[in-house]
Amino acid sequence: MSLTAIPRARGRVPGLGHVPRLLRDPLTVIRSLHTEGPLLRLDIGTMPVIVATDAQTVNEILVKHARSFKKGRLFERVRPLVGNGLANSDGPQHIRNRRLIQPMFYKERLNEYAEIMSERARLLADSWTDGQVIDANETMGTYAIETLSATLFSADIGGPAVRSVRQDLPVILRNMLRRALAPRILDGLPVWRSFDTAVSRMRGVIDDVITTTRRSDPEGRTDLLSLLLSARDEAGEGLTDEEVRDELTTMLFAGTETIASTLAWALYHLAERPDIEERLLSEIAEVVGDRPVAFADVPRLSSVTRVLDEAIRLHGVVTLMRRTVEPVTIGGHELPADTEVLLSLYALHRHPGLYPNQDSFDPDRWLPENSEGRPREHFVPFGAGSRKCIGDKFAWMEAAITLATILPRWKLTPVPGSRPPRESTASMAHPDRVPMVVRHRGGH
Repeated sequence: MSLTAIPRARGRVPGLGHVPRLLRDPLTVIRSLHTEGPLLRLDIGTMPVIVATDAQTVNEILVKHARSFKKGRLFERVRPLVGNGLANSDGPQHIRNRRLIQPMFYKERLNEYAEIMSERARLLADSWTDGQVIDANETMGTYAIETLSATLFSADIGGPAVRSVRQDLPVILRNMLRRALAPRILDGLPVWRSFDTAVSRMRGVIDDVITTTRRSDPEGRTDLLSLLLSARDEAGEGLTDEEVRDELTTMLFAGTETIASTLAWALYHLAERPDIEERLLSEIAEVVGDRPVAFADVPRLSSVTRVLDEAIRLHGVVTLMRRTVEPVTIGGHELPADTEVLLSLYALHRHPGLYPNQDSFDPDRWLPENSEGRPREHFVPFGAGSRKCIGDKFAWMEAAITLATILPRWKLTPVPGSRPPRESTASMAHPDRVPMVVRHRGGH
C-alpha cells in the first residue's frame, strides 16, 4: 500500500517537506488545511504524516476505527519525560488504569472537589485590589496549578509538592512540545537543561509525597493521590508507586494548561462583549445569588458553559497524534500499518462548514436553536471515544465555578493601549499575554 494517492498540502520544500512553513506560522497552516481536503499529507522532513481536518475523518479515527490506532511518535517522545499515564498508555494497561481511575470523577467526588474549587476561586477574588493590573494568562496559570494541587494532595502532606509544581510545571509546559518534536540527537543540548531539571525535580518531589502518603495510610482520604493509592482492580491489585506518579503527572499537565488558557481567553473575549458579560451576570445572580458557587449550580449556568465552549472552540487543543497498528481505511484512503496520523481539532473547530463566522467569538452559536444541523460529536475539545479525557467534567466544573465567582465582583478590561493577545502554539493555542485592569463591580 502507498500513501501517494493522498494529496500533499501546499508549500512543500524538497528535503525539508513542510517544516519551514510550519515553523513560520503553525496555527495558520493548520487552520488552512481544511480548504485543501479532508485528508492530506504533510512531510516532516522525509517522514509522511497524514492530517485529518474534517468531522467525519476525525470521528473515524477517534471512535469508529479507534482499535486500529495507538499513540504515535509524539507520545513516544514524551513518555520518558512525563511518564506512562492515561494520556500516553495503550492497550490493557490503559483499559485497566482507566477503570481504576474513573470512579474518582463520579458525581459524589466532583461534589467534594467543587467545594475546594469554590474556596480557591474566592481566595483569588479576595486577593485583587481595585485598579490592579494582572496578566490574566499568568494569573490563571498559577490559579489552575494551585487549585488542582489542592485536590491532588492532602493539605498536611502536599506543601512541598505544591511549591515544586508551581515552580516547575510552567517550565515543563512551555517546552514539552518542542522537546518532543526535536530529534533524539539533540537531547543532550544545553538548551534543554532547565526543562530536564524541572522534570527531574518535580518527579522526585511527587515520588516523595507518594511514599509519605502511603506510609500515613491513605484509606478514607478524598484527595486524588490518596484515592489513587487506595484503588483496587477486580483481582485486588492496586497501582504501583510508579503508576501513581505517572497518573498524577498526567493530571497536572492535562488539568492546568486547558483550564488556565480557556479562562484567560474567556475573560478577554468577555471584555470585548459587554452584552454577553451582562447576560452572564444576570444568570449568576439568579442561580447563585450572594452565596459561594456550589456543585449543583454548575448545570444551571448554561450561559457560562456556552462562553467556555466557545473559548475552547477557538483556542483549544491544536493537534492529537495517532499511529495505525494495522491497515485501515480512513476518508476513503487505505492507510498502511505504522502510518503517523495527525488530527487537527483546532482546524476542525474552525471549519466554516460547521461554524459560520468561524473566527468570531459567539457563544450564542451553542444555543439549541442555533446549533441545529451541527451534531455535537463534531465538537470534541477533550477528544472522543475510549481515549476521551477522563477529567473533562472536572475541568469544565472548575472553569465554570471560577467565572461565576470572579465576574460578579470584578470587571476585567484590557490595559489601554495594549495589543490583543496572540495565540502561542503548545498543546493548546494559549494566549501569549493578556494584560488586564481589575475594577470592582460596585453595582453587582
